[in-house]
Amino acid sequence: MDDFQKRLAKEMRDINFSLRDYAREVHYEFAKQIIKYRLELGFTQKDLAEWVGTSQGNISRLEHGTLNPSFELADRIAVALDKKLKITME
Repeated sequence: MDDFQKRLAKEMRDINFSLRDYAREVHYEFAKQIIKYRLELGFTQKDLAEWVGTSQGNISRLEHGTLNPSFELADRIAVALDKKLKITME
């Protein structure tokens, strides 16, 4: 492998790491908001799951940042929590 290929491989690893790190940050922030608003309403995970039409396990995975929700699921969660889902790009 020549120097260019080595540099390219390193940069791709760095980019992939940055994207994974950013995705974790987004999941973490979404999870924090779900937990905050769910608790403010006095909902259990099971309560929220029933309102949303999913399983308690999915709510748990969302709150732990291990489930990547669809926009549809995220919107149903927002509605159940009496919030509006906003997605922005900066």
